[in-house]
Amino acid sequence: MSAARLRAGGRGSRATAAAAGVLAAAHAAPAITSIGPLRRRLFPGLAGVGDPGHVALTFDDGPDPRSTPAFLAALREYEVTATFFLLGRMLTEAPDVGRELVDAGHEIAVHGWAHRCMLLRGPAATYDDLARAMETIVDVTGTVPRWYRPPYGVLSSSALRAARRLGLTPVLWTNWGRDWTRTATPASVLATVTRDLEGGATVLLHDSDCTSAPESWRNTLGALPALLDEVRERGLSVGPLRDHALPSRAATA
Repeated sequence: MSAARLRAGGRGSRATAAAAGVLAAAHAAPAITSIGPLRRRLFPGLAGVGDPGHVALTFDDGPDPRSTPAFLAALREYEVTATFFLLGRMLTEAPDVGRELVDAGHEIAVHGWAHRCMLLRGPAATYDDLARAMETIVDVTGTVPRWYRPPYGVLSSSALRAARRLGLTPVLWTNWGRDWTRTATPASVLATVTRDLEGGATVLLHDSDCTSAPESWRNTLGALPALLDEVRERGLSVGPLRDHALPSRAATA
């Protein structure tokens, strides 16, 4: 092969690699919104900043027949409803619990089919994941979800496009309890959630340990009554995202 051909081949390989790099960067760009302080400042709608007199209470990773009914009972005692971001895979294993959530007045939202990072999936696989989860939710619960939260709170350009096609609005959170960790306790969950809690916040908790430390849901459940008391003592109402006055299509990177 001539030197000219070798040089041309090298330039072609570099151009291909550069193009692939640009595509990868574009795919991953929305993931910058996983940085909480940046998200709250630049993308408040995506962060779930809503009605300043209201706190949105949300739960991820259910429904789980071992734990979700306990959350239903606790919320019923306080006459509070919340938004539950469901995994399609979990819903197929516990359809009765999914229907119980709806019957109790809770809002159902999409967390995807399986709890996998969206950065690892291409456009087709991403759309299939969201569409399969949404179809399952509609078939099992009879409700059409409005909200989407990606696993780990990490968005991709493919996830944003898929959500848009399905009429879903991405929503992450402003406050969380770090309740999925092995070292969490009810006291640590409460302290973490309320550290900078303000009106307009969206709180992320977990009603299942399917992707968390075993039995971690018990710490969340233990913190829940004190959290609800704290919110009310501050003169704030608490409820689902549908009552939080969020924009219908949150802006993202």
